[in-house]
Amino acid sequence: MALKILIVEDEPDAIELLSYTFRQEGYSIASAETGRQAVAKAQAWLPDLILLDLQLPEMDGFEVCKILRRDTATAAIPIVMVTARTSEIDRILGLEFGADDYVIKPFSPRELVLRVKNLLKRRAAQPKLEDIFAFGPLVVDIPRHQVLVDGVEIRLTATEFKLLQILAGRRGRVQTREQLIKDVWGYDSLVDTRTVDTHMRRLRQKIGSAARYLDTVRNVGYRFIENPG
Repeated sequence: MALKILIVEDEPDAIELLSYTFRQEGYSIASAETGRQAVAKAQAWLPDLILLDLQLPEMDGFEVCKILRRDTATAAIPIVMVTARTSEIDRILGLEFGADDYVIKPFSPRELVLRVKNLLKRRAAQPKLEDIFAFGPLVVDIPRHQVLVDGVEIRLTATEFKLLQILAGRRGRVQTREQLIKDVWGYDSLVDTRTVDTHMRRLRQKIGSAARYLDTVRNVGYRFIENPG
């Protein structure tokens, strides 16, 4: 069965281009032209990935992203924001609201396809059944794609979960931002290193007291500390 991509865009030409590009790659495509349509279709169709514009009628892309991340049925669906808004604050806000990636128009169709394939590849990866990490109140259950803090499940995006999984799996070892970009996002240079910092900030906020296990190594990157002081 073909993987499903929901295109949320209010410009007919952009919908046509994106639909053609991803149908050529073998994906099943649906589209929505307003923010409210996007939420309804995502909840009903449950796509494998969402391409989300920011400037939408009725409800902007930030609000759409926030609603989908709060719904347990759609919380883990990868979201790529595709927008003409180029300011750094918009990019940071997009990631803060839960987007997994942010692509600025005009974009290279080949680059966008690469980003989508990498996100879907990470989501489909089947981990080993014994991959469960437990550190005090923090439990990272890889097979179930589940994170618990003090017994309470924490909803993470696919990218946040992958970031935590890699750091926990390499605990004690410093991971540079460049290495994390390669291992988490699957790119060598297409992601700004500040994106790593934004995702780390969101991850720390979500896991609350367990954030003490995530250590910042100034001017280098991050590491997971098994026994923080």
